[in-house]
Amino acid sequence: MKYAGLLVMPAGFFLTLAALVLFADGTRRFAFVLCGLAVVAMGLAVAVRSHMPAKGANRP
Repeated sequence: MKYAGLLVMPAGFFLTLAALVLFADGTRRFAFVLCGLAVVAMGLAVAVRSHMPAKGANRP
């Protein structure tokens, strides 16, 4: 899951850039930018959660 989160973050970034380039209408552009930022946030959450130790894991 570590790599999935790290791959999702650039996808959201490029979705945001594509929205800025492709859409002339401000409302569509804003909606796609928000979706791109949400994808980046989800990827960051997956990457952070995959690096956290399990709840019951013993520390050496």
